[in-house]
Order: sequence, then structure tokens, then C-alpha cells
Amino acid sequence: MISSELHDLLSRALAPVRLELRDDSAAHAGHAGARSGAHFAVTVVADCFVGRTPLQRHRMVYDAAAPLLRNGLHALQISALTPAEAARSSASLPSDQENS
Repeated sequence: MISSELHDLLSRALAPVRLELRDDSAAHAGHAGARSGAHFAVTVVADCFVGRTPLQRHRMVYDAAAPLLRNGLHALQISALTPAEAARSSASLPSDQENS
């Protein structure tokens, strides 16, 4: 299954403190790329992103996912954060979203 393979690849390469995967394939049914593979959104929080630009972080994620991008994974939406950035973004959630 692609989600478990993707999880394993990202975990080994990036040693994330948090890794969330969302399969968005069903939302892309009917579009041309949907036939060639799965669509995923990933949130990766990892220390290895400290001091890296967003482009460098995305390249790191794409490099880790490369085996699946060649076979089975069509699209990847990436949120790549340092632990400090993730903590700041969760602290800034409106109070009605904190418990959801």
C-alpha cells in the first residue's frame, strides 16, 4: 500500500517528530493524473529542516519519496516544518479549532 510505503520512506529519511499523511486520491478522480497514481498531502515536522529554505525542505521530501514518485505516487502536497514552526502554528489556532 502506498501510504505505508510513503510513511516508511519519509520516516527513514527525515526522522520526523511528527508525520501526517492524507490520501487525497478520491478528490482527484476523473482528472488525467488520477489514473497514473495516488495523490497525498503530507505534513512533516523534523529537526533536519532547521536552517533550510522551503525549497530545500520540499526537495528533501521529494528525494525521500522518489521511489514512489516513479511508480504509484502521482502528486504530493507538502507542509515541511521545523518543530519550532509547528509549535508556533498550533499555538496560533483560534480557540474554536483547538479542540477539533
